Amino acid sequence: MGFRRITGTRIAEKTMEGGGFPVRRPFPVPQFSYWDPFLLLDEMGPVTYEPGKAIGAPDHPHRGFETVTYLLSGEMEHRDSWGHAGKLKEGGIQWMTAGAGLVHSELPSADFQSRGGRMHGFQIWVNLPRDKKLISPNYQEMDSSELPVAEKDGVWAKVIAGDLWGTNAIIQTQTPIVFFHLKLSPGSYAEVPVPKDYNILAYPFVGAGTVIDTDAEHDLVEGETVFYQGGEGSIGLRAPENFAWEVLILGGQPLNEPVARYGPFVMSTPQEIQQAFEDYSAGKMGTI
Repeated sequence: MGFRRITGTRIAEKTMEGGGFPVRRPFPVPQFSYWDPFLLLDEMGPVTYEPGKAIGAPDHPHRGFETVTYLLSGEMEHRDSWGHAGKLKEGGIQWMTAGAGLVHSELPSADFQSRGGRMHGFQIWVNLPRDKKLISPNYQEMDSSELPVAEKDGVWAKVIAGDLWGTNAIIQTQTPIVFFHLKLSPGSYAEVPVPKDYNILAYPFVGAGTVIDTDAEHDLVEGETVFYQGGEGSIGLRAPENFAWEVLILGGQPLNEPVARYGPFVMSTPQEIQQAFEDYSAGKMGTI
């Protein structure tokens, strides 16, 4: 079948988010708003906090999409207006379907706040199809030990959504996607099969390495996202001979629907955005 043809690459921009924590952001940025069905990809940190100095995202609303938090180090606590609560630890995932709307908070846990330490992870926004934007909110939380892992030829992969090398994820998604965290040992090579109709991205966040196109090989620096649009073929990755390489792979079936977004709301029309603000102001999304 060969390799998927590269559509383009983009260096992540550095910015501040939430209560003021640093992120690297491939999108959305003014020149590139989303990679259907993904609305946002933020690498949070890495940043090391002194005791009492850790920052998170206090109470805020969402409607019309899913927020996904994958934590590599640190510890966060989630609470929302539908009564869901959880503690996200190293290697775990929190998958929140905002749907019709809720208010939630993502803050460093009390233990982490008291002792300080390194915070590093990802926040991803996944769009919902128009006919699912007002479904009831839902919340899934999995510890690292619950998430399946696949290994092949010196490559370790956490399978968060979809399936890889015969290993199936346990997270249930509203939009068909794949989500893998790969660790390639020095000099190793990975061929990652992906569904032919999906938009795919590969985001290297620890070290540099090489991606293989249909015609050539391309060297990527840390924080440089490579995008693949539709088509057939696998994603080819090769780690450098002297260093390990970590890559996040996301892919999804494009919705090909209108996107209207403003702040914490993502709907299909400006009128639906206005309605979201009115519903939030009227308290219809609840309080924590």
